[in-house]
Amino acid sequence: MKLVQKQFLKGSREFEIKDDVVLVRMKAAFKEEKLTVLLTMLDPEPVVNKPFLEFHGRVKCGPLLSLLLDKPDTGTFDTFVSTLKQRAREEYNAFAGLKSGAQPERLAGNVYTEPPDFDDSGKDKKQKTVDVASIGTAIQMLQQHMQAEEIKALLAALDALKQNPENESNLGQLITAFDGLGPRQGAVLTYAPYVNFLLSDDPFGK
Repeated sequence: MKLVQKQFLKGSREFEIKDDVVLVRMKAAFKEEKLTVLLTMLDPEPVVNKPFLEFHGRVKCGPLLSLLLDKPDTGTFDTFVSTLKQRAREEYNAFAGLKSGAQPERLAGNVYTEPPDFDDSGKDKKQKTVDVASIGTAIQMLQQHMQAEEIKALLAALDALKQNPENESNLGQLITAFDGLGPRQGAVLTYAPYVNFLLSDDPFGK
């Protein structure tokens, strides 16, 4: 599905939902810019910031997609936005290992075969599995596509989590390192979407 928005004297903006990404193409008089945004990165609930409808990332960062409100017309715009929201949810659920339309594990208490234990017996909460292989892939992609020196703290935090995935303090270190990236956050999430999963869905199940 594609949405084409044109502005007088400002060129055009095209958004196309294709497989698991949104392809963005912005054309001006003497300039063309292309961008690919993973659907798993998008918060499916957009924010109105007139004259735009903005889709932010699931973790702290600026808007990843900015659509001109009601362009080219209200019907076409609403249809595209509804589809985009639905696809963002579906792709994230698939990425996180959830069935389409299912609620996250911590919200779907009625699907357990046994009732949850609410007493203070001192038992440790069941931890979700941190995929060490995926962390390794994330580190490799970041080293390949970004300047390692600029994301040194993040790489160190990922490596620490890879070495000891059951240590919750390592996740806190990762969150702190990501918060310090500023405008580089979007690039990190593009090249290493597993970082998005680590930060937006607590792998320790707290």
